[in-house]
Amino acid sequence: MSEHLVQATDVARFYGDVVGVCDLSVTIPRGTVGLLGPNGAGKSTFLKLLVGELKPSRGQIEVLGETPFSNPRLHARLGFCPQQDALWEELTALEFVEFLLRLSGFEAATARSKGLQALERVQLADVAHRRLKGFSKGMRQRTRIAQAIAHQPELVVLDEPLTGLDPLARHATLELFRNLGNEGTSVVFSTHVLHEVEALTQNVVLLHRGRLLAGGEIAGIRTLLDRHPRRYTIQARDPRLLARELVSLDGVETVKFSGSKDTSVLTVETRLPDVLLRELPGIAARTRAGIGSLESRDEGLEAVFDYLMGGAA
Repeated sequence: MSEHLVQATDVARFYGDVVGVCDLSVTIPRGTVGLLGPNGAGKSTFLKLLVGELKPSRGQIEVLGETPFSNPRLHARLGFCPQQDALWEELTALEFVEFLLRLSGFEAATARSKGLQALERVQLADVAHRRLKGFSKGMRQRTRIAQAIAHQPELVVLDEPLTGLDPLARHATLELFRNLGNEGTSVVFSTHVLHEVEALTQNVVLLHRGRLLAGGEIAGIRTLLDRHPRRYTIQARDPRLLARELVSLDGVETVKFSGSKDTSVLTVETRLPDVLLRELPGIAARTRAGIGSLESRDEGLEAVFDYLMGGAA
């Protein structure tokens, strides 16, 4: 078994004069990985390279230890849900999933059983015998996810799988990805919904204009921002009293007021967040400034993404 899920080395893919991905080198571990980037970043091209739909113009890529392009043996170990909404409208959901399983070599009875199981996992068992032409966008999306997981692949690759799903379906789909991961299936999915990625996995790959911005665990990528002050927002009953104490702390660069008459908020920028977090409880007890909450937007994936995108613009 290959140690890594994906190993890409200097991979490029061109469409004539258009660059899909360029000089992309990245190692992706087994598990659940979120692929992030704006429209045109190269996410779909990269995923098609992973599943063997495209051949690199140059460079090398290995998935599960094998070269993906023109490799039926590897294709049987993969599941792919593309972004395109292309279904055979006259088939029922079960017929669609069942037919693709039959094309993959499964016997009729096995294909039917696995098809029903997959539709049940995406919460479409009750409409398994309805024709696809009557499905909503979200139901169509879940049908395509079902066909990607029906044969129980080692790796499931999904291009924007949350698009078109209502909040309940989004939650259920993320829970499905989490369950797949717990069962030992690796999942690579692209999305722009940053907080949902962060809730599901700490492993991300960030692309921009076909190039790698960063890859790895969010906590590790977050260190890229350490040269910049960390921002914290603090709600307090007496913010001015609190501010007088905070400005004297080592590392604090600015303290700003904002908010309404009833809700006062301090925004603190510090280069030494450990000092602030260590001293704040004592300051709160001593001043009785009435701290209601403490938050740091900079800790999250969205801040990392915004910062890296700004640097790459």
